[in-house]
Amino acid sequence: MTFARSKLPDVGTTIFTVMSRRARELGALNLGQGFPDYDIDPRLTELVAAAMSAGHNQYAPMEGLLALREAIARKLALSYGLTVDPETQITITLGGTEAIYSAIQAVVGPGDEVIAFDPAYDSYEPAVRLAGARCVRVPLQPPHFRYDWDRVRSCVNDRTRLVLFNSPHNPTCTRASVADLDALAAATRGRDILVLSDEVYEHVVFDGGRHCTVLEHPELAPRSFAVFSFGKTLHATGLRVGYCIAPPVLTRELRKVHQFNTFSIAHALQHAIAHYLEEKPDCWRTLSAFFQAKRDRLRAALEGTAFALPKAEGTFFQLLDFSRLAPPGDVAFAEATLAEAGVATIPLSPFYEKPPQLSVVRQARQHAR
Repeated sequence: MTFARSKLPDVGTTIFTVMSRRARELGALNLGQGFPDYDIDPRLTELVAAAMSAGHNQYAPMEGLLALREAIARKLALSYGLTVDPETQITITLGGTEAIYSAIQAVVGPGDEVIAFDPAYDSYEPAVRLAGARCVRVPLQPPHFRYDWDRVRSCVNDRTRLVLFNSPHNPTCTRASVADLDALAAATRGRDILVLSDEVYEHVVFDGGRHCTVLEHPELAPRSFAVFSFGKTLHATGLRVGYCIAPPVLTRELRKVHQFNTFSIAHALQHAIAHYLEEKPDCWRTLSAFFQAKRDRLRAALEGTAFALPKAEGTFFQLLDFSRLAPPGDVAFAEATLAEAGVATIPLSPFYEKPPQLSVVRQARQHAR
């Protein structure tokens, strides 16, 4: 008798979990998993403890603590000059991943198609499939991992319901331009197609660049979910507090799923972050310089080695091109590096629908002190 019929029979453990587990087993340096290895701001720790002591230990409102949503609205005004209604357009979620999952379940159904760009963050396709839809994967071509908008247009049809967009992009470390947003708008113009924009690394951009959000785009903003993460902005990934910005009509649909998924997010953490943003309303302004210094230190340390270093325009990561060291095959190279050198990295090919033979691996650089 079959007691369990898997909805995702071909989905195994994520490459992040696999490499991190192997790193622990071998006592290796884990430069694969994207979490900082230094303390968060002590003031945030104090505010979390104070919120617990103040008794904020019961359910928070389903849509999120109003004080935090108001703080987010002020942050969006400071960051992008946007006016967003905290009551009808902002929802607090269990990190960015829950926002992505809930948004997909809210607007995608059987028979729909969702376009995603490979290498794609590994939660995207399972969420689409669990909604009964089909994920159409469009590869970003190495070595520069840029969009082929002609190919995107060829994939758009009457079944296309949603485009999953990600900038700054994990795992390729690239950043979308205004021209890319214009091309996305043009490719979906005149159709009933929504956009889900994963922007969790919004403030980790380098070399004087500026993050381009769908919320600023006049054609995309009215039909987009934009997802953000305090885990990234406060480099405290264990907080698991994110948020989703969307027009009121999309926010209502998101909340219908959110309320039966996680319902509400840790109350004390929401109070703590709200107070932190009140005390330090522009704390995010230092992130680019903070992480660029780490990027530059890592790149300087690797200069003169056999690795080539593709430009990292954003995120916590750096790609390493090993084509002068070994034949293509990023999984084999990552396994060999872990076993022989005691360093864990992340291969990119597991993020593709049809894994290519690549000569790059992703290394976290937020650990560089």
